[in-house]
Amino acid sequence: MPNRLLELYRRMRRWPGGAWLFSRAVCFRAPYFSSIAPRVAVLEPCRCEAVMEHRRRVTNHLGTVHAIALCNLAELAAGLMAEASLPAGMRWIPRGMTVEYLRKARGTMRAVAVPAFEPHEAAEGYELPVDVTITAPDGETVFRARIAMWVSPRRDQPKWTSS
Repeated sequence: MPNRLLELYRRMRRWPGGAWLFSRAVCFRAPYFSSIAPRVAVLEPCRCEAVMEHRRRVTNHLGTVHAIALCNLAELAAGLMAEASLPAGMRWIPRGMTVEYLRKARGTMRAVAVPAFEPHEAAEGYELPVDVTITAPDGETVFRARIAMWVSPRRDQPKWTSS
């Protein structure tokens, strides 16, 4: 069965302004993420790349990107990657996050989320570690996270629809 979120992403990317519109739709579905105004750059099974511009609303008192804004970007990328990668009969929820702040974050941040192993169908729940690396415009890593996703059999219907 095709992944509905992935189908929607691929279809919308073909439209003029479709990438922006898809990113806005994600923020409409999960409003808290709109605080960082993310843009989904790449979404495919087992990989998501999301970008966040350095704007005043994500800036801390030091003039750098706020630590929690980086956490939000990491969680967004990991969540979209999980949703686009899981079999239709499975669902996910973040259970925990371990982060490392490696250097001051300035400029447009790019998050790349990949799972530690390929998600699979299972009768029981399991933990799926997702690694997220956030880089600055110069390509240097400024932030790393490992997000523990709890993956379990779905009891309801998928929330993303392609029609």
